[in-house]
Amino acid sequence: MKRSILGVAAAALCLAALAGSAEAAKKPAAKPAAEEVADPRGPDAGPLGALAPANLKKPRPKAPFTLTGTWFVDLQNGGFLFRPYPKLKPAAQAEFDAAQKATKEGRAYKDYIGQCYPAGLPVLMTRVWPIAMVQLPTVVYMVSGFENGFRAIYLDGRPHSDPDVVVRSWNGESIGHWEGSELVVDSKYFISDKHTIDSIPVSDDLHIVERISLSKDGKELHIKYIMTDPQNWEGEWVSEKNWKRVDDQDITEVECTPDLDQHLKSTQSVLNIR
Repeated sequence: MKRSILGVAAAALCLAALAGSAEAAKKPAAKPAAEEVADPRGPDAGPLGALAPANLKKPRPKAPFTLTGTWFVDLQNGGFLFRPYPKLKPAAQAEFDAAQKATKEGRAYKDYIGQCYPAGLPVLMTRVWPIAMVQLPTVVYMVSGFENGFRAIYLDGRPHSDPDVVVRSWNGESIGHWEGSELVVDSKYFISDKHTIDSIPVSDDLHIVERISLSKDGKELHIKYIMTDPQNWEGEWVSEKNWKRVDDQDITEVECTPDLDQHLKSTQSVLNIR
C-alpha cells in the first residue's frame, strides 16, 4: 500500500515538472541586459566625451522627457526680456539707466550683438529666432537660428570643470541633472566682457540655474531662470520664460559679418553709444 502511494506521488511530481518545463518553453526568453562598452583607453583614462560609445551605453534611468525638437520663444507669454529686474548695484544701475535714456533718444547703447558679439546666456535662449535641441542620454545640444549660437548641457554626471583650467565662454559651462519631472541646469564660467542681460552688465561671478519642464502634450517648454551676480545685483534675479514647439522650421547656417551690419542704424557709430 505504501509503495502504491509513493509511486503515485512520484508520478505526480514528474508530471508537474514536465508541465512546468513546457510552460517555461512557451515564454519568450528574457532579453539580455545591455552591456556597457569598455573604455578602449584603459581604466586610468580621463572622463569620456559625451558622444563616446562607452559613455552613451552606460546604464541610466530613463529621462522624464526629451527636449529634442525646434522651439520658438513665446512672445505673448513671458516675452524675450528677462523681467522683472532685480535691485541693481550702483554701477549696474548707471549702465541700465544710460541704456534706457539712449533708447528714448532713438539710439542704441553698447549694441554688442549688433557688432557680431555672441548674445550669451541667457539672452541666446530668447532671441526672436527658433532654437533646435537634440537630447541624448549624456548631453543636450542646442543650436540657435540667431548667429548659430551653440550650447551643450551635459547629463552624464560630470562635475563642473576646475576653475583654474576651464575655458570661459559666452554661454558658460552647463551641467544638468534630473529632479523629478524637471531638468535642473547649473551654468557658470561665463565671459563677462561685452556680455549683458537686457543692458545690465554681468561679471565673472554670474551664475545661472535653469529649471526646465515640459507640458504633458510636449508642445510647450517652460524655463525658470534663477540668476545671481553679487557684483551687479542683489540676491536672486528670477524670470520665467516659455517656448512653443515649431515643427515646420529648421535651423540653417547663419553668419554675422560686421560689413553686412553697417546698414543697420543701431550699429552705426553716430547712433551707437559704445
